[in-house]
Amino acid sequence: LHNNLSESDIREFVKRRKISGCTKSDNGRDSLDTFLSLKKTCQRHGISFWHYLEDRIKKLGKIPQLCEFIVNSP
Repeated sequence: LHNNLSESDIREFVKRRKISGCTKSDNGRDSLDTFLSLKKTCQRHGISFWHYLEDRIKKLGKIPQLCEFIVNSP
């Protein structure tokens, strides 16, 4: 058994924290956590994170919600 997936999930956050320091507020931390989680989920399902954000912000509806990808993944 190993925890490589768990380790790789937090790797990007740890690198950012070392470079730029911590967030200045709880809201900033929550926002960073949310966006990093969305980015990792998009990567795992082969979705462009930026295209996903654009789809959500512009309300295009071209990309299904991430929960649909998660439920339908093997």
